[in-house]
Amino acid sequence: MNAPDSPERPHRRIRSFVLREGRLTAAQERALSELWPAFGIDYSPTPIDLDTVFGRSADRLLEIGFGTGDALAAYASAHPDVDCIGAEVHRSGVGHLLLKAQAENLRNVKVICHDAVEVLERQLPAGSLTAIHIFFPDPWPKKRHHKRRLIQPALVDRLLRALKPGGELRLATDWQPYAEHMLAVLQTFPALKNLAGGNHYVDRHSERPITRFERRGQRLGHGVWDLAFRKESIG
Repeated sequence: MNAPDSPERPHRRIRSFVLREGRLTAAQERALSELWPAFGIDYSPTPIDLDTVFGRSADRLLEIGFGTGDALAAYASAHPDVDCIGAEVHRSGVGHLLLKAQAENLRNVKVICHDAVEVLERQLPAGSLTAIHIFFPDPWPKKRHHKRRLIQPALVDRLLRALKPGGELRLATDWQPYAEHMLAVLQTFPALKNLAGGNHYVDRHSERPITRFERRGQRLGHGVWDLAFRKESIG
């Protein structure tokens, strides 16, 4: 396998992220070169066979934009029967998760270092996921940047395509206007049922770890909004 990279793309579209490639630690550099064959999935513009990738048939979770990967690793450790896929564009976070996966022997973890929108569009088969997590995506708070927000109707269409009926979508944000935006977008899809009912938010799920940034926000009196939706069978 090749180490993760960012191949050229034939057209430009509005992206929800800006690559700010900070300095990788020596351990992260080593992880990207040495651990990628064990835990990495090279991006492919055609659907992959996840049973072959993981060597078994199982329920599967995708976390989009996993940051340092702590939440994904915690979930994988608590659910060895679930195959966990992380999609992240920042190589430092990928390296961090690779090291954690090795240290904790998380054989049910795989990582894709690529734009999750393209991963959903092209690489993951339809109906292949039982859960999708999106925790603390960039809120792009300035009005002129709202078009960059990840949670948009087009992205939700792709999420629904990847989810099995009964599959769950869980999100969290510490920016209230973005929480309201996400709720408004998701409520427009008849195939999604709000598990909180009405126009409400759910309590933080016990399996979503509280990040250090979230703890800092709590000390400063900042709120966090969690959302949970289930894909319903339509027709």
